[in-house]
Amino acid sequence: MTALVFGLMMLMPAADGRDGGALLVHNAIVYTVESDNPVVSAFVVQNGHFVFVGDADVALERYPHAEQLDAGGRTIIPGLIDAHAHLMGLGMSLLQADLMGAASVDEIIHRLREVERSLPDEAWLIGRGWDQNLWSDDGSFPSRQDLDEAFPDRPVWLVRVDGHAGWANTAALRVPGLDAVRGAADPHGGLIIRDSSGDPTGVFVDLAMSLVGDHVPEPTTGERESALQRALRETARFGLTGVHEAGTSLADIELYRRAVNDGWFDVRLYGMVDGRGRAFDEICNSGPIDDPSERLTVRSVKFYMDGALGSRGAALLDDYADDPGNRGLLLQDPDIFTEDVARAMECGMQVNTHAIGDRANQLVLDAYEAAMRRVPDHSGRHRIEHAQIVAPEDFPRFADLEIIASMQPTHATSDMNWAGDRVGEERLRTAYAWRSFLDAEVRLAFGSDFPVERVDPLLGFYAAVTRQDRQGIPEDGWYPEQRLNRDEALRAFTIDAAYAAFQEDVVGSIAPGKRADFVILSQDIIKIEAERIPDVNVVSTYLDGRIIYAAE
Repeated sequence: MTALVFGLMMLMPAADGRDGGALLVHNAIVYTVESDNPVVSAFVVQNGHFVFVGDADVALERYPHAEQLDAGGRTIIPGLIDAHAHLMGLGMSLLQADLMGAASVDEIIHRLREVERSLPDEAWLIGRGWDQNLWSDDGSFPSRQDLDEAFPDRPVWLVRVDGHAGWANTAALRVPGLDAVRGAADPHGGLIIRDSSGDPTGVFVDLAMSLVGDHVPEPTTGERESALQRALRETARFGLTGVHEAGTSLADIELYRRAVNDGWFDVRLYGMVDGRGRAFDEICNSGPIDDPSERLTVRSVKFYMDGALGSRGAALLDDYADDPGNRGLLLQDPDIFTEDVARAMECGMQVNTHAIGDRANQLVLDAYEAAMRRVPDHSGRHRIEHAQIVAPEDFPRFADLEIIASMQPTHATSDMNWAGDRVGEERLRTAYAWRSFLDAEVRLAFGSDFPVERVDPLLGFYAAVTRQDRQGIPEDGWYPEQRLNRDEALRAFTIDAAYAAFQEDVVGSIAPGKRADFVILSQDIIKIEAERIPDVNVVSTYLDGRIIYAAE
């Protein structure tokens, strides 16, 4: 254990200030993300809040009896906020087979067999993270026969990396009934992939996933608590003090409440209820959830307009370049969606809608505009989640309607090798277009969409400023005119993400009066060479001035 980390752990009681004490952190490069005081060398934490931010000599003079932490010249930034993620999804994925990065069907089967060793005979084999683009030159989907030889009797259900397609073996299809699946029609907003004879191949896109997914056994209460605990360890390890949960159920909200009350919910979660349902009705009828500790806030709703680009479910204005005649899937009837948006606004909710294709983004903007006219006293700060492919004429509409673009930088670097095949080069010029949004005076809130992408927000920071993968490819960046500078990228993961949750007065920067959420880093992400950013480590993470993670 390093001397610095030992010091952090020894000072943990003083940091939270419950004994009235104060912690003075000095000998640091502190990026406050405050325009009038951007870089300082010290700050003081007391009772879970920043009480002083500035010069170390002044801090020592004003707080002579404070416990002191010498940061060893390291860099400190505000606690990082992931503006679009799936906390319970992350936790459950940590209990399942991890298929991310698998480069072949054989590798997937190998990983599944490793997990199967610990399963009881009657259990389903569940996994997440496969991406056919990593092994198929034309992006074609796998089939149930690919899994059947290895798993002839055990049901297998594998969710694609983006969460918008599922892959089942034949044993899984026998649970709802193979004949029933074979005879099922494509649901609105979904697609059953079939072979040349009309039989289901085992891949189900978007709303068709429920044909199999609804039959997967629900996790037990103990499994869900274990999943949440694992997820919280991951978020703390990567410097996340805030997470915006993009779709949560009433059951998840109750689990979070219990964790807050029991004192182990070490994150600030901003929840979006998952569409119209029990959680929506609860918030609409009883008002928002806003825990006094500011660990749990629920005041928004997450809707879906389309699917994902990788599974050709994103709704486009023109055909897919690699699938003529296909323009993707709309998961909502536009008229019904407008009614849902207006109802949410009437209930005082912020509306956050998944839209990836340019047609989906356009329809969401249309619905927001119509609903705002009907509900002029709406809460504002409505968001479009992902906003990946946007028609050029729609960037000013985001600004005019004051819509926040909630985006995930690593989606660009994950998709760049095949996105051009899907939509063609012309549409890529306004895809993953962070600079175009900022130039149009649209506020950005950045996240990862974990477990779709890795949890580490510094990978998103790196993608935002380089538009390169970790090998530095392409050399000048992918459509480099859309890059951000480092200050802009840091804002999108801190103060602007806080703004997207109505929390900019509470967190998102290091300033007197705000909650003392901060992260000590191993290197200076603002100054080091860009290629070194992915190798920067979190030394420690603080929430309310209390240490929740310390690196060994």
